[in-house]
Amino acid sequence: MSNAPEGLQFPLDPASQRASTSRTGKQILSEALALVDNKLSQQVLKEKNWRKRYPIYFKALVHHGILYQDNPVKIASQGLHKAHQLFEFYRDHQRFSLKDFMRVPHIQNLHSVVVQGQSQQAPEWFVPYQGQKLNGQALLDQIARWEQQGIIESSHAEALRAVQSHPEWFDLSDSTMVLFGAGSEAGPLTWLSKWKANIVAVDLPNEKVWSRILNTIQHGNAKLIAPCQEAIVEDTPLDVLSSKLGANLLTQTPEIAAWLAQMPERLNLAAIAYLDGEKHVRVAMAMDAIMQYVSEQKPNTSLMFMCTPTDVYAVPKQVVDHCKQKSRERSTIEKLLAKGVSSLSIRHFLKPHSRQLIHSNNGKDYAIADCLVIEQGPNYALAKRIQQWRAITAREHGQHVCINIAPSTTTHSVTKNPLLKAAFNGAHLFNVEAFEPETTNALMAAMWIHDLRNPKALANPSNQLDHPLELIMQGANHGGMWNAAYLVRSALPFAAIYGLVADKLPRNKK
Repeated sequence: MSNAPEGLQFPLDPASQRASTSRTGKQILSEALALVDNKLSQQVLKEKNWRKRYPIYFKALVHHGILYQDNPVKIASQGLHKAHQLFEFYRDHQRFSLKDFMRVPHIQNLHSVVVQGQSQQAPEWFVPYQGQKLNGQALLDQIARWEQQGIIESSHAEALRAVQSHPEWFDLSDSTMVLFGAGSEAGPLTWLSKWKANIVAVDLPNEKVWSRILNTIQHGNAKLIAPCQEAIVEDTPLDVLSSKLGANLLTQTPEIAAWLAQMPERLNLAAIAYLDGEKHVRVAMAMDAIMQYVSEQKPNTSLMFMCTPTDVYAVPKQVVDHCKQKSRERSTIEKLLAKGVSSLSIRHFLKPHSRQLIHSNNGKDYAIADCLVIEQGPNYALAKRIQQWRAITAREHGQHVCINIAPSTTTHSVTKNPLLKAAFNGAHLFNVEAFEPETTNALMAAMWIHDLRNPKALANPSNQLDHPLELIMQGANHGGMWNAAYLVRSALPFAAIYGLVADKLPRNKK
């Protein structure tokens, strides 16, 4: 059996002839910083403890991005250019730079299979939350509570109220929605299938995954367009289709790009695929390469991304003001306890979240919300940064870009990490809320529709941004992390301990 690499891969280290994710990550961040801080750019390359110290450099990207309006585009363009130069694509024992992925040999045509949902139900939207289906006034009341508690930003609340008052926006019979990672647990497939959308679903050739996707489509009112390696006769039974559909983003990158580019409809591309570890960076790069190619062939293409709250962001001054107010409201006992724990741990635990204002050359003040979690690792941070960079550059070039921060969600991919699962169980200690997948799905699917339908949305390139980073600030549902009194990673151990204990208590047993 051949062990030759296939598809999209990290580059080999010339010295060891092995792929090094740390070396690649440092090279990309170094290049991203090169035009805004050359000294720090060189320091990144020399960093010996990348896995522990990477937050320093990701925070620096945001700090420099805030200072000057043109810096975010410089940083994003440099970072993406370097990434596309470094990553490699293998086919037939030949190696290519990712930037040349459409020149690889033997690009096969993918066939399209169409499946129509059987439901005649009109589009509807509600939010599943704690065993209830919230709509109407009950939904508006919950949105207000989340906003008042600092779980969501006011711009997120306003967007949800807008879609709630415009039910006609949910009829997507005029829209073609492309889902990379269509079967994703936190993705919008279930809702799109109820909104008459034309859904182009890309996911691995996996019978279990496609059985679930086809079942979802069959019970909805939408139309599915799926890739297949062979021509399939019409009316093929669904149980047969489930074993034949699918395409691999990592190994069939050029095939998927060519298949999408030849579609006559305007496409709305959503980068929601997730894989563990270093594969997450690779699939992020695969989606990025496809998005770039399709956008070049079809300039009216729109892009969609969902950011993680456990990242580092520029935030508006209002967040700082809100945090100061929340801090004043803390009890004396809580303040003394936190100070004592911080001192005893030599400031490793319950470290205060810095709220220093940074003045931008646009005349406005911003701050940094550093919510990175060390345990998720530099590969996760890099994968999500690549998506932010694509969003910033695409918006700069006039594309419609929907990018929203989604809350921490108790998906299987997250809760299989025992530490994170326990931390989510204890997150409410720090006024942070982790959402169930069905709640996140409903909220973030609605945000996508808002950004596409509302002409006033910042996703629309016709609307001017005061700063490129405001594209990402707008509409954030961070679950309360931006307003946390402590650095998330310094509070994580206490939330986890509480979560573990709470999980063992008899009242939590069913």
